Amino acid sequence: MPPTDHELEQRILALLASRAPTATICPSDVARDLAPEDWRPLMDAVRDAAGRLVDRGQVVITQKGEAVDLATARGPIRIRRSGPDADGR
Repeated sequence: MPPTDHELEQRILALLASRAPTATICPSDVARDLAPEDWRPLMDAVRDAAGRLVDRGQVVITQKGEAVDLATARGPIRIRRSGPDADGR
């Protein structure tokens, strides 16, 4: 059974919480954590979950270290926590 939207969101937040405040994760980190043997089919769902977290102000999507709009981002993205501690200040 595939993970629910809530489970995907919680796994993103849990992986981020286990790392330094300024650290980022790749969507594939989440997918591989949930389904190590068959993670690729989860990639779109993980990106969608990250988008919901962006909408709630919990995470930021980055490319090359800069915040980007997930809807227009093409290519590899990273996910990081939002907030004052997330930008290293």
